[in-house]
Amino acid sequence: MDLNRFKAEHDEIINGINDLRNLSHAGVVGNAAEIAQRLTELNAVVTRHLAVEDRILYPAVQNSPNPGLANMGKAYQEEMTGIANAYIAFGRRWSAIASLQDDPEGFRQAANTVLRMVYERLQKENREFYPAVELM
Repeated sequence: MDLNRFKAEHDEIINGINDLRNLSHAGVVGNAAEIAQRLTELNAVVTRHLAVEDRILYPAVQNSPNPGLANMGKAYQEEMTGIANAYIAFGRRWSAIASLQDDPEGFRQAANTVLRMVYERLQKENREFYPAVELM
């Protein structure tokens, strides 16, 4: 299975997370407009990525004749549900400039938690899941 699109989106998401981290470190209040814009852009990429994984990648893997890979696909999809829900709530909450300006520390804390979860999940997929799927 060709995973180039998924890998490219992972790179785009990781770059977006890094941009948000850098802007946050430079000052949430002073960079609120830029953070909100970058987060809106990241939300679009993440939402698209999640939808394609759910509609195409996970079902294909779960239909694999290899039971270990099929089970891995199911486990990854189930695990991703919680991460996706946390990210979607984060994206909705912090995409508004006023939210960022009103609670910069809340944003930092939420970003540290949620974006770290997303980042770690992407790394796990790149390291374990995608190599297994490519052997399908």
